[in-house]
This record gives sequence, C-alpha cells and structure tokens, in this order.
Amino acid sequence: MTAPVLIFDLDGTLVDSAPDLTAALNWTLDQEGLPPVALDDVRHMVGLGARRLIEQGVSRHGRKMDEEQIDHLLGLFLEYYRENICRETKIFPDVDTVIPALATRHPMGICTNKPESLAIDLMEKLGLRRYFPVILGGDSVSHKKPDPRHFQAVHHLLDAARPAIMIGDSKTDVTTPRAANAPVIAVRFGYSTVAPEELEADILIDRFADLPAAIARLMR
Repeated sequence: MTAPVLIFDLDGTLVDSAPDLTAALNWTLDQEGLPPVALDDVRHMVGLGARRLIEQGVSRHGRKMDEEQIDHLLGLFLEYYRENICRETKIFPDVDTVIPALATRHPMGICTNKPESLAIDLMEKLGLRRYFPVILGGDSVSHKKPDPRHFQAVHHLLDAARPAIMIGDSKTDVTTPRAANAPVIAVRFGYSTVAPEELEADILIDRFADLPAAIARLMR
C-alpha cells in the first residue's frame, strides 16, 4: 500500500497549548471585568476556533454580548495571543522523535481551526514547521472543521492520489475525516470534551509513540 498522507490536528494533538490559550483568554476577559477560567476548563473549550473560545468564556459568567462586542474581544485576544503564543506551550511527549521519523515516508499536513498565521508561527517556534509543508487554519478555507472540505483541502495540497489518515483528539477530528471517507486515529491525552472511548475513532492511542504502529495497522 502507498504510504498515506497524514493530516494532524494541532492543539491537543501535537501541542499542549492550553496554558497560553488560557492566559490569552483570561487577559481578554479581564478587559471586561470578568473572572478567569480555569486551565482544566479551557482544555475542554479548545477546538472550534478563537471566537468560539471567547464566546464560551463570556457565557460561563452569564454575560451576553452581541457580535460587535465579541469581534472586539476577538481582536484583543488574537493580539495578546500572537505576542505570547509560545511562553508555556509544549509539544507532547515523543512528538519530537516520532514526527521526523514519519516525515521520511509520509507527506504530512495540519488541519486546524486556529488561524493559519498563528499555527505556522507556533510550528516555527517549536521547530516543527519543516515537517508540515501544508498547514491550513480555520481562516484558510471557506468551510472549516467539522466541514470535511477543510480536511480535503489539506489532502489535495499534499497528495490527493494517496489515501489520507487523520490524527486528532476531539469529536470534531473524528467526524471531519469520516465525512470525507477517511480513517482517524485519536489520542487519549488531548482536549476532548467526551471520554476518549466515546470518540469512536478507528484506533485510539495512549501515547504519541504508539502512532507509527497504529498507522501500520490501518495500512494492512
């Protein structure tokens, strides 16, 4: 079998970015006099983009804001986060050894709802950018995850002639490739809002080091 294209989610799959996202969210909420959100709560609020993160942060405190107010907070959030994107963010264990090894066989890309420029900047700062020639964020396409066209756009830019496998951590990361008739491997250590077993991925892995074996299973 031809080595498949590997398409990764970013936050909660490759990187533990929740500490810096929490700091940015809480700084933004503080501008409105709203109390902070705990790190563990933010871990389960990540995945649908910065705007949705802010909406959830505001609604947790019983506040309602119109689109113009959310747009203003989004601008503040993105400005702060861009300046502090990699203060505490770290790659998950084994990513630094597994990703270079996989890159020798597989074209690899990232499909994330994070803005593209921020995703690329983060990968640059973490030393992983060179392994991902294609990174499409939520603002790169007209239809972002969970729309399968986001996943398909990454697949097409990498190599549409090869099969593709998605690697993610959330329900969105499972439903997106499934709608494109592609298999998915889910990690247990991510930011899922449900128990990992409830994601119904094709394969569930405990550690990033287990990924090569999981890919081999799907290629049989």
